[in-house]
Amino acid sequence: MPVHAFIFPGQGSQSVGMGRDLAAAFSAAREVFQEVDEVLQQKLSKLMFEGPAEELTLTENTQPALMAMSLAVLRVLEAEGSFKLTQKAVLVAGHSLGEYSALAAAGSFSIADTARLLRLRGQAMQKAVPAGQGAMAALLGVEIDQAAAICEEAALVPDSITPQQPNGVREVVEPANDNGGGQVVISGHRSAVERAIEVAKARGVRRAMLLPVSAPFHCALMAPAADAMAEAFEKTPPGAPLVPLIANVSAAKAIDPATIRDGLIQQVTATVRWRESVQAMSAMGVDSFLELGAGKVLAGLVKRIAPDATGLSAGTPGEIEAMLKVL
Repeated sequence: MPVHAFIFPGQGSQSVGMGRDLAAAFSAAREVFQEVDEVLQQKLSKLMFEGPAEELTLTENTQPALMAMSLAVLRVLEAEGSFKLTQKAVLVAGHSLGEYSALAAAGSFSIADTARLLRLRGQAMQKAVPAGQGAMAALLGVEIDQAAAICEEAALVPDSITPQQPNGVREVVEPANDNGGGQVVISGHRSAVERAIEVAKARGVRRAMLLPVSAPFHCALMAPAADAMAEAFEKTPPGAPLVPLIANVSAAKAIDPATIRDGLIQQVTATVRWRESVQAMSAMGVDSFLELGAGKVLAGLVKRIAPDATGLSAGTPGEIEAMLKVL
């Protein structure tokens, strides 16, 4: 029998039209979308179904929208398959904001609280750095230690070493996502990220390119957003998950609510250790990774990190039908 982990996608997986077919076909999906619309006092589902894309890709909309999509898929699977997550999944994990979806799926947060937290998280991340001052870039054909060395070199501002500044001026540029398969995303001050791209090219990295994102996520510049989340968890702390979480910050099992809370706060400024998370789940016996929600990004990464495992995505009625056969 396959050993399943349920995994939940993060930012970048969104697209206009996501969830529309689900809502048309399943009342369980409609209920999730309606609940999120009501708690946010916004027709988020209409934005998901119809766009416009530029509004959907605003971080404060993208984050709760992707969670709503993931939880709608889960509720449909449970309703159509007559099971609960605890009967099928031994672990849950999510990429960045997907960690909140994973925790909602595992009962640590209600869907309503998760929507509120992600709205706040998106707003706080956007406010943390003035528009245009931060950036992110993807490095392809590197491992995490190479990416860290590139960032270390690029952080130093050229010609900034003076008698007054013998070590020079350093800007922020850090590995943000260790996605596996030779893909690392870096994040920080725009000028430092642009220098890192040039350093990477000089070192023969296969590809280095800026990403179309609105803020530099998962780096030290996000400290104000981490503080905002710490304050939010005072009012809305996580409960114990019904299924253990593999946390982004540790790539290890997290069950204790205080550990989960601290991990979610640290996650805002820390590297998403996705490669190590998949490796850890594989080492615990998982051989089937089921991605619930928009897109197929995580299933694709799983195939690169753990080629002997199965990776399957579900975000449409047809894909849900195929996943139910596996379950």
